[in-house]
Amino acid sequence: MSNAAKPARLWLRDVRGSKVWYILDNGRQIATGCSADDRASAEEKLAEHIGAKTKPSYDSGRDPAAIPIAEILNIYQQDRGAKIARPQELGQRVTALLGFFGTKPVTALNKRLCRNYAEHRGRPQAARRELEDLHAALGVAFEEKILTVDFRRDIELPPKAAPRERWLTRSEAARLIWAAWRYREVQKGHATGRKSRQHVARFILVALYTGTRSAAVCGAAMGPAIGRGHVDLDQGVFYRRAPGTTDTNKRQPPVRLPGRLLAHMRRWKRRGISLKAVVEFNGEPVRSVKKAFARCVFDAGLEGKVSPHTLRHTAISWALQNGTKIWDASDFFGVSPEVLNRVYGHHCPDRHKEVAEAITRKGNRR
Repeated sequence: MSNAAKPARLWLRDVRGSKVWYILDNGRQIATGCSADDRASAEEKLAEHIGAKTKPSYDSGRDPAAIPIAEILNIYQQDRGAKIARPQELGQRVTALLGFFGTKPVTALNKRLCRNYAEHRGRPQAARRELEDLHAALGVAFEEKILTVDFRRDIELPPKAAPRERWLTRSEAARLIWAAWRYREVQKGHATGRKSRQHVARFILVALYTGTRSAAVCGAAMGPAIGRGHVDLDQGVFYRRAPGTTDTNKRQPPVRLPGRLLAHMRRWKRRGISLKAVVEFNGEPVRSVKKAFARCVFDAGLEGKVSPHTLRHTAISWALQNGTKIWDASDFFGVSPEVLNRVYGHHCPDRHKEVAEAITRKGNRR
């Protein structure tokens, strides 16, 4: 009796004295082009190979032991990919899952395997987010009756990280803006007159004054546009969500632009700095400021982990510190009152004030 075929896997092969990763699959040797010290890229190649050869089937009543996890993930990606704002990020997470789980049958899932995956990834929060996708994929398969057993019970997520506390003081925010605005591009070791990071300064101002997520700021047009959020400079309103798109857990309600920011944005348009999009570089919309932002953080000498999302934390923190009520902040920032109270409540100046005073207040004592 012949042995069952082994699943596709990585093999470190010696090629002319150099170690190179290959994919072994049913007797085939497929080059990845990745050297021995680049296993992460080799795993991505393996995941792509597994995903490409696994054809999703919506047939019900099949034996779960014959259904590879790769098939469940591919069905989920096809189902969700067209409905979310950042399908590329979903694809990256699915690729990471495929490299570890792909060839395994659904029946191989258990909590120990999930813990092994988190250890394999080495980044607990990345593993948690990816395992959440696997959990959701199993749910879709169960609802579609592709799986007759709900395997979501076998998923164990790494502990959730504590809420991020980092926010900027007024002086730190000013240093960050000036670091972006005053920067002069350096070529061949010499500073030039080219101001190549002023678009980052504009991004910082918009994110800081509205508490808007970085993707929504970079995706905003300077007027109504198909498939994009936009600002209405006449009415002073920022429509953060593209018209016709489905609202998600990350709510993006329209908000009134603060007067100071509105004046800035009108001036940017008059000067031709921002004509197509709120954040432009060389006349074209900027899709991401992540790398340039990190350089500005370094130049400003800010300590701790400061990312574009820190600006949203900062805006919420400042609003609550200045007396904004939880319910008003919830409506403006698109965050539930429960999350605001749990993560940012300590910024409210009146929080626990009555309790603290009641402890020392003299009253009727029995």
